[in-house]
Amino acid sequence: MSHIRGRFKKKADKLVNEYTASIPFDWRLYPYDIAGSIAHARMLARQGIVPAKEAETIIKALSAIKEEIERGEFQFKTELEDIHMNIEARLIEKVGEVGGKLHTARSRNDQVAFAMRLFAKDAIANTLVVLAELQRALIALAEANKGVIIPGYTHLQPAQPLLLAHHLLAYFEMLQRDTTRFLDCLKRTDVMPLGSGALAGVAYKNIDRQFLAKELGFGQLSQNSLDAVSDRDFVLEYEAAASFCMMHLSRLAEEVILWSSAEFDFIELDEAYATGSSIMPQKKNPDVAELARGKAGRVYGNLMALLTTMKALPLAYNRDLQEDKEGFFDTVDCLLSTLEVFTGLVKTLKVNAESARRALERGYILATDLADYLVKKGEAFRTAHEIVAKLVSYAEKKGKPLLKLSLAEYQKFSPLFAQDVYSVTLESSIAARDVAGGTAPRRVEKALAAAKKTLGDSKSGS
Repeated sequence: MSHIRGRFKKKADKLVNEYTASIPFDWRLYPYDIAGSIAHARMLARQGIVPAKEAETIIKALSAIKEEIERGEFQFKTELEDIHMNIEARLIEKVGEVGGKLHTARSRNDQVAFAMRLFAKDAIANTLVVLAELQRALIALAEANKGVIIPGYTHLQPAQPLLLAHHLLAYFEMLQRDTTRFLDCLKRTDVMPLGSGALAGVAYKNIDRQFLAKELGFGQLSQNSLDAVSDRDFVLEYEAAASFCMMHLSRLAEEVILWSSAEFDFIELDEAYATGSSIMPQKKNPDVAELARGKAGRVYGNLMALLTTMKALPLAYNRDLQEDKEGFFDTVDCLLSTLEVFTGLVKTLKVNAESARRALERGYILATDLADYLVKKGEAFRTAHEIVAKLVSYAEKKGKPLLKLSLAEYQKFSPLFAQDVYSVTLESSIAARDVAGGTAPRRVEKALAAAKKTLGDSKSGS
């Protein structure tokens, strides 16, 4: 806080007030600050530090202030710097000097740390909910298109056939790893710092930190007052987990962009999740996916900014820590909105199975299966690989797909080719991958059931 009554004779310059004020963004911490203040007032009364009647007066006034904010009637003042001082000033306006007793046995340092932790806990809870909704949308799209085969790519070149459902479940797995990261972050966020004071703890031995933790839903107490007021690892962890998640969403976005192009045409975006062009009437642009791809960089930037802020801070509290909020709030907003809009996009996607089938006819995508065919006939894999490579080169020159070559043409490259070579098909290729984690229909069915079980959904997909 820049100017406290009694210490300074001179008012802060207007530019200083504007520069140091965090109220333009930290106002959104108001429900957490008020919840903490109400719990603190109850604890002070319970421990006989503040008379019960006065604590009740404070609590009623705090509840009224929360209602004022929610009705849009509260006047936020930049000169009061942050949400904590704005609420405290309004409290004193409403109840007089009694309101000044609320700050007994606490500092703004532990107050800020507490409010940020409670906000982060809510952010994690909300993130887990919307992550699961996107996972459900992916499962539903996979189940609706279980028989659809698409080209799988490496280096963005046709590689081997895949079930579309198998491809979609790869994103389920990514999002599940994100889920575990946020759950892990929650363990270290769920730490109650109140009672740490400015840096050394508070000089009231009879405060009840356990009571505060229980009232506010925290599972554990901070163990070191210095660390408690200066730790922002939980913010960094959320931002790191969010960066992973946005990276996964950006990868999905890239495939949505590619697959919805005229060149691929594997999917069609719903009109509600696409935009037009100001000049080209035919355009149906995947702007939602493009923005998600762009916002990933923004989230990465927030993480790097806070890591840089934290890298050389001495203990305990330094004003640099005010820089934890804007990027964190922005990351939470970016991630939640991206997850929500992607859920809608995935739910409304239409799959063009015929276009995918036509794409499978290009690129000699069964080449590996033909090499495996020769191996099963006794050929060494490296030799089989060379034979099929030459066969592909020949077919390209002839302008023919592999399975349109005659048996005589096959046998120019190996006498092991027989009539049963024509049993190598897209379907046989898919079915052959019947290993744990593979794309065979039986394995994909199991993976779908496992995915639903992970989310706690029934086998029927409810």
